[in-house]
Amino acid sequence: MITPDLKNRVLIAMSGGIDSSVAAFLIKEQGCECAGATMKLLDGPDIAEDAKNIASFLEMPHYIVDFKEFFEKEVLQYFAGMYIKGDTPNPCVVCNKFIKFGKMIQSAEELGYDSIATGHYANVGYDDITGRYLLKKAADIKKDQSYVLFSLTQKQLKNIKFPLGSLTKQEVRKIAEEQGFVNAQKKESQDICFVRDGDYAGFIERYTGKTFPEGDFVDLSGKILGRHKGIIRYTVGQRRGLGLALPEPMYVCCKDAENNKIILCKEQELYTKELVARNINLIPFDRIDNKIKIKAKVRYNQTEQPASVEQTSEDTLHIEFESPQRAVTRGQAVVLYDGDVVVGGGTIG
Repeated sequence: MITPDLKNRVLIAMSGGIDSSVAAFLIKEQGCECAGATMKLLDGPDIAEDAKNIASFLEMPHYIVDFKEFFEKEVLQYFAGMYIKGDTPNPCVVCNKFIKFGKMIQSAEELGYDSIATGHYANVGYDDITGRYLLKKAADIKKDQSYVLFSLTQKQLKNIKFPLGSLTKQEVRKIAEEQGFVNAQKKESQDICFVRDGDYAGFIERYTGKTFPEGDFVDLSGKILGRHKGIIRYTVGQRRGLGLALPEPMYVCCKDAENNKIILCKEQELYTKELVARNINLIPFDRIDNKIKIKAKVRYNQTEQPASVEQTSEDTLHIEFESPQRAVTRGQAVVLYDGDVVVGGGTIG
């Protein structure tokens, strides 16, 4: 149990990158008692050197917290399992829920810190009327990460600080340069942390020890169009790399893992207006009692689109867009917005 005199003690999640380093600097500038912590998620070389150097530079303690076992169970097994059954997972959403903000907050409490800070581009607010914490978009819309944070709970939001939420990436890099951080010019990685080369299929084969056989490409009527090289090698909406010579462009429409078939369709057949979301999390309220109009997006880089949403059970939402959306993909996240406030979201089923 955290005692009152530990208020303003903050554990900063430090990856060694610019964003988390500047987050640590800004939290310390606020007068908080700080320490850095680097998560060890995978076997391999020590990835904490830059984080240790920055923590030392800022004269704060640095810890390494070993979450390998939990990362394996909650993220790696989930990622491979979803691909194998034909879905396209979003491991960052799951990692944020269970690891970065689940296990990290637990570790902070165990180390005697009452909150954590990260280098995410997002904001936390508070509604005085409802008494609930809110997740809001970052000031830098190009860097906004609220989409992958929709699963945060009230307890987690209460104990999280996002010091970069009001800054642009350019401002963050400038702070790093002005402070003389060793990583000020470090490039950002665009890959999933455990698939550095972007070869998801290769990772799944190595991780599971399985190979995935060839099968049929078929159209919506079931006509065979050719052979695919393994169901895990394709994603919904994909056109390039199919290896087919067809009279007109065809796209991956969906995957039938049970029968090892990949269904192709024409561009216009990729669009749909409705979806069901499962494993939902709502932030400003516990449930949606009546159908409401919101905006929603079905992928990270998409602009939110007008839609209506209705809660159909404790753990499902029915979402209908005003305009058809392209390549809605099972396993990805759909996230709901009211202006800059995240209403919640779920996994597309």
